[in-house]
Amino acid sequence: MTPPQDIAGGISNLARQVSNTLSLSTSPNLQFHSPTHSSRLPPRGSFSNGRSGSFQDVLSANQLAQRLKPFNTKEIKVLLLENVNVAGIEILKKQGYQVEAIKSSLPEDQLIEKIRDVQVVGIRSKTKLTKKVLDEAKELIVIGCFCIGTNQVDLQTAAEKGIAVFNSPFSNSRSVAELVISEIVALARELADRSMELHNGTWNKVSKGCWEVRGKVLGIVGYGHIGSQLSVLAESMGMQVIYYDVVTMMGLGTAHQVETLDELLEQADFVSLHVPATADTKNLIGAAQFEKMKKGSYLINNARGTVVDIPALIEASRSGKLAGAAIDVFPHEPAGNGDYFTNELNSWTKDLIGLKNIILTPHIGGSTEEAQSAIGVEVSTALVRYVNEGATLGAVNMPEVNLRGLSLEVANCMRVIYIHKNIPGVLRQVNGILLNHNIDKQMSDSRGEVAYLMADLSDVKEDEIRDLFQSLQELSSCIRTRVLYG
Repeated sequence: MTPPQDIAGGISNLARQVSNTLSLSTSPNLQFHSPTHSSRLPPRGSFSNGRSGSFQDVLSANQLAQRLKPFNTKEIKVLLLENVNVAGIEILKKQGYQVEAIKSSLPEDQLIEKIRDVQVVGIRSKTKLTKKVLDEAKELIVIGCFCIGTNQVDLQTAAEKGIAVFNSPFSNSRSVAELVISEIVALARELADRSMELHNGTWNKVSKGCWEVRGKVLGIVGYGHIGSQLSVLAESMGMQVIYYDVVTMMGLGTAHQVETLDELLEQADFVSLHVPATADTKNLIGAAQFEKMKKGSYLINNARGTVVDIPALIEASRSGKLAGAAIDVFPHEPAGNGDYFTNELNSWTKDLIGLKNIILTPHIGGSTEEAQSAIGVEVSTALVRYVNEGATLGAVNMPEVNLRGLSLEVANCMRVIYIHKNIPGVLRQVNGILLNHNIDKQMSDSRGEVAYLMADLSDVKEDEIRDLFQSLQELSSCIRTRVLYG
């Protein structure tokens, strides 16, 4: 028996995929090349909620002899916003996708117009994919967040529409951790103020209020991928590290976990925040928390703009409670580069920029060449695997489902992807539709109100594909049906 082979063999081989794709909820009208050898022709017609559609080809011309025919994937439309790294763009273009890359985010009305006829959209932190926007995205099957956070996407609505969302939770961790280390040193030595003074012609050589960081206590709030890397870097500089997390975590090196946030605030000379934006973390650091901090301590926020009560920070700085702060994220941020950081954006901006020893940066925690390249590769690879194979590994709003590669020597194989409401009896109904075919392998999982089923069938005749799809699409539990066939 011929062993199965992987559908995709890595970044350099992403073009070798399951033979054909019927993106049944989003099928554009494709133009097919004439086959260069004997092969069955893909059925044509209306396959997507009554809209005209057809099979989308994801097989490269150098596929094994059993390939159906050369494909034209140029009908897959990809919209990338906010200057996605070129490494990610190239991965998508190599698939033959039709890629439009825009350097900035778009106003909502322009975004809605652009997103109506694309299957794939890639964003960073500025673009807001709200329910209103997603309701207009009739062809959209997948979203790539080229960043850590996904709070800019209505994940629930996306899941309910069968739109998978991927992000890159780890690729910029080192960049953020290094930025924090630089800010700790800069704050301790008041480097930003000395530099600004000298830029303005003032020589001000002082040592009062300037410190070494060796022996100081760093308190890390949120000991995840960034927090733990920061912990190691800080210890290598001679700092003592304590951390607080809602989950019990094993500390690296000599770092140890404290039981409460208050305990951390009372002990730390430097407090660095690394938590997501949730209802629980909104204004996590406010007037009461500043009161508990050491006099002359420092606060660093490279997490999310809603985590710190900025007016309370301003008051703590003016009173001398804080000796300095570094802020990289804000409650409201401009959609693009320019002279937009004003009181019109946040009412307290003028007060904030007038404070001493306050480092303000425009959300650049993960903005390094290395991080953006890694993010581009990671997210684009996930998008390709979802479009071409249906794999949801790493999706933030869908069950994580994947099947091993299809055997290239199995004739007339077919992969069914059925996204459905998580209600009783669905698996029985689906298997009832598939029962006359050999199910080589099958996997199903659920997440909240949405479930994801993937099954590989063999010996499926051409005229049966249409009927199988239609039968699945007509089930009351159906959110989205896709078929990949070979």
